[in-house]
Amino acid sequence: MQGLLSLSSVIDKLSYWVGRTVMWLVLLMVLISAGNAIIRKLFNASSNAYLEAQWYLFAAVFLLGASYTMLQQGHVKIDVIISRFSRPTQVKIEIFGIIFFLFPLVYFVITEIFPILTQAYNSREMSENAGGLIRWPVYALVPIGFLLLGLQGISELIKRIGFLKGVCLDPGETKDTNLEADLAEHIQQQQLAQAQK
Repeated sequence: MQGLLSLSSVIDKLSYWVGRTVMWLVLLMVLISAGNAIIRKLFNASSNAYLEAQWYLFAAVFLLGASYTMLQQGHVKIDVIISRFSRPTQVKIEIFGIIFFLFPLVYFVITEIFPILTQAYNSREMSENAGGLIRWPVYALVPIGFLLLGLQGISELIKRIGFLKGVCLDPGETKDTNLEADLAEHIQQQQLAQAQK
């Protein structure tokens, strides 16, 4: 079991790194949007490429960030129903959901999108909009995002089995703390340290 938990830890680190990296794409989207608006107002010029770049970046944030969201326990759950059960029963329900819903969905989406991606890549499919972007990179985000989600599903499955066996902590706890609260606590600790000097 320790080997599987080590694998889970590696997957968690990958999901965390991808999620934290993808967050910067939101800033890039805002900059592209602002730049496009400024160019349109000042120079009465624009390009569909700017709009499509924003859509592509949004797709990247949504698809590539899904595994990070799962790592942080941020996906919608049916807590109203399962909160009535004991924690081990809740974990068993989560295991059932991962095996019979998440994994089949990941498999289905990847197998369905791959021929579309291959065709778009081979044909160099372009957007129908004037000045639009090539399409295959945004299609490629789908299998990559779902692959990452499937890997995180494996990690979550391992942690839940480990929890039921008593070899790891409850995987249902959120992993990421409130950054604002962390900053406030850090400032308070610094102020306390200064006051004690």
